[in-house]
Amino acid sequence: MKYENKLWEVLVPKTSNKGTEYPSEHHKVWDEQVMHLTKGMTILSNAKGKWMNLEEKVFIDELIRVRICCNEDELENILNYALTHYDQEAIFAYEISSNVKIKYK
Repeated sequence: MKYENKLWEVLVPKTSNKGTEYPSEHHKVWDEQVMHLTKGMTILSNAKGKWMNLEEKVFIDELIRVRICCNEDELENILNYALTHYDQEAIFAYEISSNVKIKYK
């Protein structure tokens, strides 16, 4: 079965749920895992967000926006890894486009 690649944006936390900023080495480990799975990513400017968990606790986050071209199985692996690597309750991702082209020389 062939899986279609899509362009996704994943919001990666800059800090832990306790407010401690993750060191750049911690992010580099996540980046290496994404590179291993997808062979590329684009890291964009930071964003700020608020969200409420199922117990209605509000989290205020500073986030790193990362765009990744991959299929849904690869995205699931990336999100599962991000949940454990960053010790998060949730990781947010959304599809940007299903019309993705990569042109090689």
